[in-house]
Amino acid sequence: MVLDRRGQWKVDISIRPHRQRAACCSRCGRPLATYDTLPERIWAFVPILNVPAFLHYSPRRVNCPEHGVVVEALPWSDGKRPYSKALMLFLGNWARRLSWKETAMIFKVSWQAVYRSVEWMVEWGLAHRELANITAIGVDELHVGNGKKSKNYLTLIYQIDAQCRRLLWVGQTRRAAALRKGLQSLGKPVLAGIRHICSDMWRPYLKVIAASLSHGCHMIDRFHVVQTLNAAVDEVRRRDMAAMTARPAAKQKLKKMRWTLLRRKTRVRGKAREMLDRILGTRLQTGRAYLFKESFQHFWSYHSPTWARNYLQAWVKRACRSRIAPIIKAAKTIAKHEELLLNWIRARNEVFTGATEGLNNKARVVTKRSYGFRTFHGAEMALYHTLGQLPEPVITHKFW
Repeated sequence: MVLDRRGQWKVDISIRPHRQRAACCSRCGRPLATYDTLPERIWAFVPILNVPAFLHYSPRRVNCPEHGVVVEALPWSDGKRPYSKALMLFLGNWARRLSWKETAMIFKVSWQAVYRSVEWMVEWGLAHRELANITAIGVDELHVGNGKKSKNYLTLIYQIDAQCRRLLWVGQTRRAAALRKGLQSLGKPVLAGIRHICSDMWRPYLKVIAASLSHGCHMIDRFHVVQTLNAAVDEVRRRDMAAMTARPAAKQKLKKMRWTLLRRKTRVRGKAREMLDRILGTRLQTGRAYLFKESFQHFWSYHSPTWARNYLQAWVKRACRSRIAPIIKAAKTIAKHEELLLNWIRARNEVFTGATEGLNNKARVVTKRSYGFRTFHGAEMALYHTLGQLPEPVITHKFW
């Protein structure tokens, strides 16, 4: 243990080559005679009792008949990286639990060291992962920037099988070209084995899935249908609030009711339930819109596609006669995707479609860890690192 230039303690570990073992080629692993010795290199190692540690070694070079003069294989190093494999795995695993900034501060390394460690783990994991036995995928979008432009969205493809739920691919923008590129990256053997596809109602996604995965059962996620109905109810509420500016007593009934109206009636309790019943007892369009939203929940309880179709068509017919513009618009949107909704009924016991939105919620949290690297690559590494379930390199000792 010695003091560095800043007066802080550090641990220097000197490594010497074994006299009875020949150096091995770093490409083919063949033991060969030493060609020459390079100057001493230093690698950052896992801190010992929170004291920085460094490995010192003079690498040998060998003359390989196949690859020429190359540096010998070093079990603790990968290429010309200044960090040992053990340290990169150590930082990368802690970066799943903490933010990248917190990881760097706690273990007294640079922010860049954490980023490079995560990047190395992701690159190694993507090169060695297996894409076999994938039968169900989910497609969704994630908003990561400011504004609603396509460049501020990410397209994500998840595996949502019962035995494995992970991120398969992430791409920039939410255009059809992005999803098409993602599906092509999975390969034709993987696409041929997919039986169920879950997505939202975004038109570019629907077109690509219909063209590339026509052999699978494509369904609309229940979450996005409920989201569409909630958006319609909220728009009706805002219109009623704007129309009652001259009637403060009537307007009071709708005050602070936004989130209550977005919840299911069975989950509203106490005073909120009393206020909700008061709205439903009036002639306000908000109350009628809320009842339409609640009545549609019965659709998800069907097990027979035939009876589900009859109920859906009857509900759409009544909604289109309601004279409530947002509800009519939502009903037409739902009617347009009738077959995809019925596929949800057909596959309800075979695949859990809620896994797509669950993974998307985790993805929103994960992207916060890439703050400071305001690039797509930074967000991509963070998402793969936490949600990809990627394999890790095997090292001699573990420190986490």
